[in-house]
Amino acid sequence: MGWIKNMVKTWLDIKEATPQRYTIYEDKDFRTNCIINKVWMRGDSNELAELYRQLPNSEHSFWGSVSTAGMEIKKSHSGLPQLIINKLTDITISDYNGVDIEEHLIKELWEEVAKENKFDDLLEECVRDGMSIGDGALRYCFDSEISKYPILEWIPGDKVEFVYKRGRLIEVDFFFLYEKDKKVYEVVERRGYGYVKYEVYDGQKQVPITEISDIVKLQNITFDNNVMLATPFMIDKSIKYKGRGASKFEGKHDAFDSLDEIISQWIEAIRKGRAKTYIPESLCPKDPNNGEILLPNSFDNDYIQTEADMSEGATGNKITVEQPTIPTENYLESYITYLNLCLQGLISPATLGIDNKRVVDPNASYERQLEKTTMYTRSDVIKALNNFIPGIVNTVIRFKDILEKRPLTNEFDVTVKFGEYNSPSFDAQIETMAKARGNTILSVEAMVDELYGNSKTEEWKQDEVMRIKEELGITVLNEPAINLETNIDTVIDEE
Repeated sequence: MGWIKNMVKTWLDIKEATPQRYTIYEDKDFRTNCIINKVWMRGDSNELAELYRQLPNSEHSFWGSVSTAGMEIKKSHSGLPQLIINKLTDITISDYNGVDIEEHLIKELWEEVAKENKFDDLLEECVRDGMSIGDGALRYCFDSEISKYPILEWIPGDKVEFVYKRGRLIEVDFFFLYEKDKKVYEVVERRGYGYVKYEVYDGQKQVPITEISDIVKLQNITFDNNVMLATPFMIDKSIKYKGRGASKFEGKHDAFDSLDEIISQWIEAIRKGRAKTYIPESLCPKDPNNGEILLPNSFDNDYIQTEADMSEGATGNKITVEQPTIPTENYLESYITYLNLCLQGLISPATLGIDNKRVVDPNASYERQLEKTTMYTRSDVIKALNNFIPGIVNTVIRFKDILEKRPLTNEFDVTVKFGEYNSPSFDAQIETMAKARGNTILSVEAMVDELYGNSKTEEWKQDEVMRIKEELGITVLNEPAINLETNIDTVIDEE
């Protein structure tokens, strides 16, 4: 019986938890999130303060808080979000080298369209908005008064809606505001496969297009249902908003806000830490005519301090200067910490030209590791462009077919060309080649070709290879000359 009692005492009975339901309400929709990202990208401190004061649940943030009367401070913005996006855009678009198309006529047509629409500048705008706002779409228009080619227009994500069916994109909606007679109308342009439709709304109420006489020319059109005159673009997919793109700022709004708070506090401490000079009234310079104290001049205010003043009962009055101690190290440490939080997963500080004064590595291996972050981000952008640009080229050619009432051209392969980023410096290349050559895993020819590439002619590189081999004592033997024709003729004659 004793063992039975012990077994009962040590018995473990686990009951399953009762299922519960939790409801969380989002305080921002996708468009609001796009607006927040756009204002951060604009980098204006007044706009940030004005926006955050209107956002719900932002009164405890730095930009959303209101200073106590009489204790106001200057709120400064670092400009870091704009710097990040601009730099990532530059290092991506600067390496764009156009496209390769096998069909010669199609390639010529695309080059004319790209030139007419300033495609490189348009692509830069797409990438910048795609990384900062989240996504967007390209719409295709035609106006014979402007151009004989299709017109490409980029619309950012805060004015675009994507419609999906069973996980497939079936429609792209564009939203435009139109003001007339002190009333604001919303025009919705719905673009799907084979159609373009227009709707006009007065608030929540749909009204006829004819109510806005200026845009009465807009007509619903239909065409081949294999073509949609809109191409969406997104770099990262949003976890929060299904079917939409994600900004590179996602999850970093608080870090940007805190970084600006640190910078502003630091500036305020410097302002309040200015040296203050206390001068006894008896030592202040006076006007010899009326005896009134002269007002100080901040530029050339030099006084002579004496042992004692000439006033009666003077007890060693003297000029004193006081200056508070500013905790610079604390501010610097906080600044570096939040700067790293802002840059994590996006870009290397070295790419932005930032020296955080904490990395000391004579081999610079740490900096090279950080630089890989920039390369990964750039690779994400290029991967998105490799899908985006071919879609644009195919749609432009097919749109041209629709305009000229020709059969649709079959989809064709388009190869997007991008150059290499972060090519090593010449001294780094020499160091790498020397190690490879020392371990006999690289030939002299390959080493010279890798070092000089297209900067030297083939003849020059061959001469350089011969010179290096001669200095290394490598003998190059010429192949023995064999007169094959003579030998063959001799054999035939003998036979």
